[in-house]
Amino acid sequence: MDTAIQLTTPQLAANTQRFANSYRWLIVVLGVIALAFSTFLLPMPRLDLRFLVLAAVMMLVSSYFSVQIPRVNTNVTVSDTFIFLVLLLYGGFPGILLAAAEGLCSGMRVSKGLRPGKKILIVAFNASMMACSTMLTVGVMRYAFGPLTELRSHDLSFFIAAIGAMAMVQYFSNTGLSAILIAIKQNKSIWRAWHSHYMWTSLTYVVGAAVAGALASGIERAGMSVLFVTTPIILIVYLTYQKYLNEIKSTSAQAEQAERDRAEAERARAEQAERHVEELSRHIAEQERISVQLQESKDHFRRAAFHDALTNLPNRALLAENLKFVIERAKQHEDYQFAVLFLDLDRFKNVNDSLGHSIGDQLLITMARRLESCIREVDMVARLGGDEFAILLDGIPNQAEATNMARRIQEKLQSPFNLSGHEVFTTTSIGIAVSSTGYDDPENMLRDADTAMYRAKAQGKACYEVFDKGMHTHAVYVLQMENDLRRAIEREELRVYYQPIVALENGQLAGFEALIRWQHPERGFINPSDFIPLAEDTGLIVPLGLWILKRACQQLCQWQWQSPANRSLFMSVNLSGKQVAQPDLVENIRDILDETHVDAKHLKLEITESAVMENAEMAARLLKRLKALGVQLSIDDFGTGYSSLSYLHRFPVNTLKIDRSFVGRIGEAAENIEIVRTVISLAENMGMEVVAEGIETLSQLAQLRKLKCQYGQGYLFSRPVDAQSVSSWISKKPHWQESLFPGAGDFFVPSQPAAVPSPVQLRTA
Repeated sequence: MDTAIQLTTPQLAANTQRFANSYRWLIVVLGVIALAFSTFLLPMPRLDLRFLVLAAVMMLVSSYFSVQIPRVNTNVTVSDTFIFLVLLLYGGFPGILLAAAEGLCSGMRVSKGLRPGKKILIVAFNASMMACSTMLTVGVMRYAFGPLTELRSHDLSFFIAAIGAMAMVQYFSNTGLSAILIAIKQNKSIWRAWHSHYMWTSLTYVVGAAVAGALASGIERAGMSVLFVTTPIILIVYLTYQKYLNEIKSTSAQAEQAERDRAEAERARAEQAERHVEELSRHIAEQERISVQLQESKDHFRRAAFHDALTNLPNRALLAENLKFVIERAKQHEDYQFAVLFLDLDRFKNVNDSLGHSIGDQLLITMARRLESCIREVDMVARLGGDEFAILLDGIPNQAEATNMARRIQEKLQSPFNLSGHEVFTTTSIGIAVSSTGYDDPENMLRDADTAMYRAKAQGKACYEVFDKGMHTHAVYVLQMENDLRRAIEREELRVYYQPIVALENGQLAGFEALIRWQHPERGFINPSDFIPLAEDTGLIVPLGLWILKRACQQLCQWQWQSPANRSLFMSVNLSGKQVAQPDLVENIRDILDETHVDAKHLKLEITESAVMENAEMAARLLKRLKALGVQLSIDDFGTGYSSLSYLHRFPVNTLKIDRSFVGRIGEAAENIEIVRTVISLAENMGMEVVAEGIETLSQLAQLRKLKCQYGQGYLFSRPVDAQSVSSWISKKPHWQESLFPGAGDFFVPSQPAAVPSPVQLRTA
């Protein structure tokens, strides 16, 4: 610290004290002048017993009932109410006299324990300050509103305005004079001193003036009895407020103690850390004496900090440091370009799950060596974590160099990995971000390369994609969609639609498939193919699937009891692969069946072939538990997934659903109808039912009936519709039965004839 500053610090403190005392004496002189002038300039009213009672009560309140506000050197009393009341009843001079007396009492209270000389000055200052501020209030009020004792004779709005003005003038003059003294003592601006200590106290002046106005009007009508009635009420409110402030003070003390404890703990931790640093420094100093051995240690520590322990590749931190360097170089040289490739192994989890984590680690190590063999000396391969790698291509001529590198990597991975006797094939999805996009931060470039990599995975994996800004926009859109989907159930934006499943022998309604629909309030209708995969990725498909199942069962129960003819209707509901993996799935389904009073045999659960075959052993156990529950089981999209014929006999399946892709091409070539014939024959031999999806033409219906397919669904019968639409015709003969199945048994009484839909109408639907 500068010596001159040290020498002047006591002088500044002494000067501050002199300025404060000078200001106090100035206010004392002005207070004496104010009292003298008020004696000559203001009319002298008759001071009766009532005035003496008011003065005595005020002195008692000011002396014994005051509250110090926590953390602020300020006391609150109700004496201002009595000052305002005297001003309204007796006029200016008695009010100024009473204010000076109140200041005298408050000065005696706050100066307890001080030496006599300083105590006299503080008492005189408080009394004079109150006299000056009240004198200023009287002057302003007389100039603006006339004599104070006549304010009550005016109408109510005038009286309220005058009361408010009196409160504000007294508030600003009183707190302003006090704030100047605080500003001098604390060497801060008047505004900061006033804001810190008095800004919030305006309410006490306003309330005090309002109470005084009410008391003045009451005393005029009912005499001093009003004062004796209201004074206890004021004291009760005051004591309640005092208790509240005491609780605040107690809470504040606890908080301060907690803060002190925290500071002590921080200090202890800092001391411990300092001791640790000192011990570490001593250790390093000791190691430095070992010369060369120390310098191997440093290299080892640096390598551990910036390299991956498993593959010995640079880690994310070192890659980020190099990215910072090349980003700055690109800013200085316009023709300099670089790129980042973000790689993620496809289906790496399958390797860990099937062959174990040790084989997975070997795959990562071997993968690192292959990637290193693909790059130049100036490039860098880094492992970011898990099965994610990144390549920094430094100083490339153009974007084509980055895509060529991606193709070289894909070619390099075509040969298998030999890992402890296991031959493992793998592919990788690659996202590319090039410097021409413009980057200031390494993380943003890695983020965009990662986004492009996920686009490559969405394209079918084992490929690469170059980032463009549309991908980022899409990523933001998907994030917003996920947030909207999470709130869609709460907002009742989701609906369950129902598509009829028809017995192809006679056209009789057999049941329904429940399908989800989303009507977004801003984006309108959202195709299920856009949000179902998102629900799968985020895990929202689990609660969403249970919600669909519960709604569908509730609706089935209503339709079954709508008519005796509907009692045998069934409901088909899809289960996703994520739901199949849930350990409490069977219990949840049992609870829903119990709650909705649906017989388990009327519920068909549809599971895709790919979901079943992803983990055949687990799926077989789950399907047996579901079968024991009594529900019916269907394999959806049969023939489009894995080859599951060897496993099919192990699954307790009731129904195979022929995918619409086969039904739609049934008349295009002979082999297409043979595929359908084979599936129907397979199901018949295994005692299963068959449902054909996507029936849209009369020709498809005729051929499926000829092949003895039991059930079908499609636009030829009905598109998926809401529950209200189904309820309007479910108890009647379906329109398609009369038009598409002439001569079939008359199981229902039709309400009106239905025309056969034309192919154009079907396609439009």
